[in-house]
Amino acid sequence: MGTLDRIIRIVVAVVFTILFITQTVTGAAGIAMILAGGIFMATSFLGFCPLYTLFGINSCRKAS
Repeated sequence: MGTLDRIIRIVVAVVFTILFITQTVTGAAGIAMILAGGIFMATSFLGFCPLYTLFGINSCRKAS
């Protein structure tokens, strides 16, 4: 997982959390956003996304 990918995931997770805490998004949608945000945060810190492996996606720059 590339650096830009990690930064985007962290920003999205923070936005989801803020929307949930301020009760802008509530109910099932809010819970889904919090779960997705948690997954985004975990994969950002681990530097690995299992879905990327399944779909053959690589967001790292290739070494020269």
